[in-house]
Amino acid sequence: MAQIINGKEISAKVRRDIALKVEELKKRGITPGLAVVIVGEDPASKVYVRNKHRACEETGIYSEVCELPESTTEEELLALIDKLNADDKIHGILVQLPLPSHLDDKAVIERIDPRKDVDAFSAVNVGKIMLGEYDFLPCTPAGVMELLNESGIDPSGKECVIVGRSNIVGKPQAMLMLHANATVTICHSRTRELAEVTRRADIIVAALGKAKFITGDMIKEGAVVIDVGINRLPDGKLCGDVDFESAEPKASYITPVPGGVGPMTITMLLQNTLKAAELKLK
Repeated sequence: MAQIINGKEISAKVRRDIALKVEELKKRGITPGLAVVIVGEDPASKVYVRNKHRACEETGIYSEVCELPESTTEEELLALIDKLNADDKIHGILVQLPLPSHLDDKAVIERIDPRKDVDAFSAVNVGKIMLGEYDFLPCTPAGVMELLNESGIDPSGKECVIVGRSNIVGKPQAMLMLHANATVTICHSRTRELAEVTRRADIIVAALGKAKFITGDMIKEGAVVIDVGINRLPDGKLCGDVDFESAEPKASYITPVPGGVGPMTITMLLQNTLKAAELKLK
């Protein structure tokens, strides 16, 4: 029977630490500031932005939400980013994705000052992660590493299989595991005999966006199972990329959905915003 890795509890602990550090910075005359830009009326994006704003308030971080209409041109959006880049009270800038189809995600992300790119999506910050000389880490992979650390799980020397190769989770997660001295395999839609690969893993990170795709027979006894996925079933319930019911009896540790990796993502965004303010102070 697996031990449940409680992301809510770990997230709350990390946020308490962040709040204390924010208070210390305020005593030195700096309030960490985060600007979140949202374009259009996507309901899921609206919820994410609201949650980020609330998390900032909880930890004492200044939060600015810039809501733009669907009809916003790329020129107008880039002008807003330029303005935020030059704003001294803003230390972190996040553009909520996905953007409407007429806007170029890559051009928008690259316009953000790398010192304020708290999502760590820009080419500069991705390159720093590759070299292991980073200031910021992408929030979800960083959250996964924090969950492992807080649970006393050391990836060093272990075989880690990551299912999914996105730029947001899969690829950076692989780099962080490499930096932690794991032996890493990335699997994807073209991987042959996927179950044979996943059954070798001491640690599985599922980040492919398919509900209950990783089943118990794909996991070796005693593996650590980290479920990054979040999918909505026809009945409205949320589930991950792992079939929790069949995986949990075989795993040694497992994250639930919801309440596992999810709470950590926004927490690591706060961590990056704090780091950006500290770097500016230095």
